[in-house]
Amino acid sequence: MKKHENCTTGKPYIMQEILAYLSVHPDAQDTLEGIAEWWLLAQRIRHKTREVKKSIAKLVAQDLILKHEGKDRHTYYRINRSKYNEIKTIKQKS
Repeated sequence: MKKHENCTTGKPYIMQEILAYLSVHPDAQDTLEGIAEWWLLAQRIRHKTREVKKSIAKLVAQDLILKHEGKDRHTYYRINRSKYNEIKTIKQKS
């Protein structure tokens, strides 16, 4: 690959994930297996967490799930039982 080739060959999203990991962990080094199993997994978890956070916020805003702070100061989410039938209808439509 040329020195400044712009991720146009191979699997660009994987290349971007590797570079994203290394930008956060510039001293990291690993084997092929380690990169595939741990680095990419960490990037996907981070990305999915952002997506899940947005989805949870929308569900809370729609009052379909409820959130509360536990004694351990973590935020917990659960179904809003008063919206159970509405949730079932939404689920059936998808």
